[in-house]
Amino acid sequence: MIYLKTDEEIELLRENNLLVSMTLAEVGKHIRPGVTTKELDTLAETFIRDHGAVPAFLGYEGYPASLCISVNEQVVHGIPSAKCVLREGDIVSVDCGTFMKGFVGDSAYTFAVGEVSAEVRQLCDVTKEALHKGTAQAVAGHRVGDVSAAVQEYAESFGYGVVRELEGHGLGRSMHEDPGVPNYGARGRGPLLKEGMVICIEPMITMGNKAVVFERDGWTVRTRDRKPAAHYEFAVAVRRSGPDVLTDFSIIENALKN
Repeated sequence: MIYLKTDEEIELLRENNLLVSMTLAEVGKHIRPGVTTKELDTLAETFIRDHGAVPAFLGYEGYPASLCISVNEQVVHGIPSAKCVLREGDIVSVDCGTFMKGFVGDSAYTFAVGEVSAEVRQLCDVTKEALHKGTAQAVAGHRVGDVSAAVQEYAESFGYGVVRELEGHGLGRSMHEDPGVPNYGARGRGPLLKEGMVICIEPMITMGNKAVVFERDGWTVRTRDRKPAAHYEFAVAVRRSGPDVLTDFSIIENALKN
């Protein structure tokens, strides 16, 4: 069932998603060679709790951490570990969720560790632009397939793989609500987008083949060919006037400049 949100509920969702952006910015400032993903997870949990929220991922279906941190060929759901030490040239996709005042925030951003190769930088830039292309279609009267096709068409125009097994989702009092928002599809297909829907759009794009493997830990998903993957995510309220993006990447990107 798809739940339409009131303006007041959307503002509570915005509050959560801005906190997620702030948390990702704080984490991003500490991403450097020699840091472990466990250290980043501990930092995020403290930051979230200090701002009056709780980590939405911690304990979700048994998940053991506050962040999902996926390095290089890991696409999503990497479990933070004291054994995972970041190295120069890595890329790190950090997915974060908060729960506050009865609603959830959810967003992801892919960070570079030091200097990365030009081809890896392009993968990240294209994935982020694919997110913007998809988001532009999140308008009342369009369909989910319009969002999906915009992501797919842009990413595949660069020869990249678009992961099929994982998708975006509705967002509200629960982290995963209807409708599902795939990153591939056909324009004019899928559920109708209506005023008051809130969806997470999250391209998961691979440098090579789109095929993925689910690791034995029950969570981590990596590319089958072990080529890098990037992941960015917006929470978006659907409006008749256009998409209302509840996530604010400028908070993250300004923090990285300082």
